[in-house]
Parts: sequence; C-alpha cells; structure tokens
Amino acid sequence: MLWVCPDGCGESVPDRMATIARRARQTGTRSVVKTALYRVLMFLVTGAVAFVMTGDLGTALDIGIATNLIKTLTYYGYERLWARIEWETAVVN
Repeated sequence: MLWVCPDGCGESVPDRMATIARRARQTGTRSVVKTALYRVLMFLVTGAVAFVMTGDLGTALDIGIATNLIKTLTYYGYERLWARIEWETAVVN
C-alpha cells in the first residue's frame, strides 16, 4: 500500500509513519516556549473570568497569577511522574 501525497512521493505507509514520528519530536526549547505561551494565554483567560465574576481588577490579577502558578507547578510534577511510567511507550529510532 502506498501513501498518496500531493507531490507523488510514493512512500510506503510504514515509512511515512516513521517520518511523521521523527517530526513529532520537539526540542526542549520549543516545549518551554509553547508552555510559556500557553500559560500566558491561560492567565489572560483566568484573569478575564475572575474579573467578570468579581468586578475587581486587583482580585482578578491575584486569582490569575495564583492559579496559573499552582497549575504550572502541578503540571510539571504530573509530567515528571508520567515520565517514570513505561506504559504505552515505544522506542523511536
């Protein structure tokens, strides 16, 4: 079975899947940047919801900062825990 791609590359499905798997790996720097940008977005969302609920900008900022700090640290611990679990992992060459 051949993988059909727009430029007619003709790779087999396993070869194409291996190519995709290699591209899916990210550098540590990319992961840190993505995480930081996501946390900024979530800070804005949390702050906006807190402002709508409380009507007080200071309280909204406090809630946004506190919740995002706690969530970031919790997620880091969660990821480190999962890094120790070998369930459903595969070695990629």
